[in-house]
Parts: sequence; C-alpha cells; structure tokens
Amino acid sequence: MIELKAIERTFQVGDQSVHALDDVTLTIRDGEYVAVMGPSGSGKSTLLNVLGLLDKPNSGVYQLGGIDTTHLDDNQQAQVRSAQVGFIFQTFHLIARLTAAENIELPMLLAGVPAKERVARAAALIAGVGLTDRAHHRPDQLSGGQRQRVAIARALVMKPNLLLADEPTGNLDSVSGKEVIELLEKLNRDGYTLIVVTHDPLVGARARRRIVMRDGKVVEDAAT
Repeated sequence: MIELKAIERTFQVGDQSVHALDDVTLTIRDGEYVAVMGPSGSGKSTLLNVLGLLDKPNSGVYQLGGIDTTHLDDNQQAQVRSAQVGFIFQTFHLIARLTAAENIELPMLLAGVPAKERVARAAALIAGVGLTDRAHHRPDQLSGGQRQRVAIARALVMKPNLLLADEPTGNLDSVSGKEVIELLEKLNRDGYTLIVVTHDPLVGARARRRIVMRDGKVVEDAAT
C-alpha cells in the first residue's frame, strides 16, 4: 500500500520557489490501477518520481509497503526501489549496444543475480511479452512497440509490487499504444499495482481510478 501524507516538493527557480507538489495526501491500495493526469507543469512527473523514490519530498511522509521511506538515506532508498518498484518510460531507456535479452538482464546483473538465473528469468519475461524471436536484437532493430515491451519486461525482472509508467504510449502509434496498455492492464489483473501518468484522455479513461493534478495539488480523485 502507498500512503502519502502532506507531501511538499519545492524547486528554486531563480528567486522564486515553485511548488511542484503542494500538500499531496493520497492512499493507493495494492492492486489498484490509477491514471495520473493534468496539464504540463501540474506535478504529475514529480509525483511519479517521489513514488518511485527517485526524488525526495521537502516535507511530509511517504510510506511504501509499510516502510516509511521519508528518512531513508540514498542507499536504503535504492534498495527499496530495486525490490518494490518497476519503471516504464516514454523513451524506453534501453541501452543501445545491448540486445533485448541483455537489457532485461541488466537490473539483475547490477543486483548480483547469478548468470544462469538471469538468463532463465529474462527468457521467461521476453516470452511473456511475445518477443522470443527478438531476444537477440538490439533496440535499433526493434519497433517502438517492441522496445516498450522489452522495457516492460525489464521493469518486471526484479519482481516488484508497483509499476510506474510515465507516458508509456507517448512515442507509439495508436495500434502499438493500445497493445502496450493492454499488456499493462493484464499485469494489473495479475496483481501488480499500476500507476500511469498520461496526457491521453483515452488512456486515462481506461484506469479504474483517475487522479487529476493542477499546480502541484490533487484537484480530482475519483473512480472511473
């Protein structure tokens, strides 16, 4: 379960303080499917970075899976992030010189997982996203939809509880985007908590809960 209590995140821009998150209080239960929406500069990406332990709030409390992450040091946050959070980005963030399978293996390599287990888990995941025949292709040999599927498999490889997707269809055509969203929704049905940041109202409407942000505040929080 995710619990945010009175989260504040400010940035200094010149001589002004900008409230990227302003008194954000939320509870997201295990297994939920949530869309976070709002205009550019509303705080969506900052919220996602806080949820993913990529950024620290200036004040407030963030509990993830019963762990109060607010006062963890960088190494402790990295350990929680590796164990509990999987990230999916608009621009995929795949390593160009690595094959699809090697990109999926990378988080396990960094975590010290033995080679035999890395290979087996990567093979199972790449099969799960329907890309076994592309396992040894580099990103530049894959379509956008295929690259996003590799990125999703990589996000799953450390067996997280929470999937955070930042505009996961933003660089895809409508057909590939629909396939990617359907894959994420299947993962949600399998038990993953899924939080999707999106500008696309069609993507947002598919979620079971929609959170709308403006000027760093939650202005709407409702079931869809």
